[in-house]
Amino acid sequence: MSERLDTLRMFDAAAALPEQITAAVGAAEGVEGLPAGDTVDNVLVLGMGGSGVTGDLVQNIAGPFMPVPVVVVKGYEPPSYVNERTLVFAMSFSGDTEETLDAVETAASGGARIVAVTRGGRLGDLVDRWGGQVVPIADGIPQPRAGIGALAIPPLIVLERMGLFPGAGEWVGRAVEQLQVRRDELVRDGNPAELLARRIARTLPIIYGGGGLGAVAAVRWKTEVNENARVAAFWNSSPELCHNEIAGWGQHGDMTRQVFTLVKLRHDHEHPQVMRRFALIDEVAEEVLSGVETVRAAGDGNLAQLLDLSMFGTFTSLHMAAQEGIDPGPVPVLDWMKQQLRS
Repeated sequence: MSERLDTLRMFDAAAALPEQITAAVGAAEGVEGLPAGDTVDNVLVLGMGGSGVTGDLVQNIAGPFMPVPVVVVKGYEPPSYVNERTLVFAMSFSGDTEETLDAVETAASGGARIVAVTRGGRLGDLVDRWGGQVVPIADGIPQPRAGIGALAIPPLIVLERMGLFPGAGEWVGRAVEQLQVRRDELVRDGNPAELLARRIARTLPIIYGGGGLGAVAAVRWKTEVNENARVAAFWNSSPELCHNEIAGWGQHGDMTRQVFTLVKLRHDHEHPQVMRRFALIDEVAEEVLSGVETVRAAGDGNLAQLLDLSMFGTFTSLHMAAQEGIDPGPVPVLDWMKQQLRS
């Protein structure tokens, strides 16, 4: 891909995810003054956009194994129960995300302990002033969506250090190993992500995942297609979609088969009934969609498989941009919206 079409070097950033994660582990391990795990009754993750999806990752990867609940807030207002026994992860790549700043100030006023993952900005200044902890994001990451490792890994390591998520470091290490393997595959010409992008072509992708892990992966794919390729995309997860959305494929097949491609994200940790539902979805969808594609995760553990699916989606969206001559880095409409809100 020429420099003209990738001014922010998004392809290089995608390929550097294993190294980004390793650096993020080091940054999180260097933070001092963390509270003891037995002083925490609940964990809150605040964030929007590329920073916010990391909250979904923490909730689904760490949450099921933790002795306290994890709640994700993508908006201005944290829950009313926030108090001095709440641990808040404030996630903002820039440090100036409007919604996250509002929410973290409210949480801090309720006595919550704050750990920020950020490049700095107003968030970094506020958390320093409050005596909280700041995990710095390394330079060289061109956009928030390209920083999933720098944003998502520090909370896992912090939770491990506090005794709330034992074994996090080992799972992160296994994820890095898988991402190195996947990266070596996806940087080759004619790789599976490039071929998938060609098959999607100018249709609109609908991404289905299974269970919590698959849902996070599907959200990530959807947002990457939106921002990198400037294409409308949609997501859902099984089993929920089998109680409603599947009924929407009953009509207008002559139109939907011209417009939509279904991409199923599969992993090794699906409930057996979710596996069966995917087979039944095929029977309904194949007649009314342009195509039905499957991407299968690889790697040892939930985190490895989630990040593996994420990397595949990133490269697919970048190739979707490349085949249409779109620069995947800058997103002018998002900059315009932020400017309008500030004014």
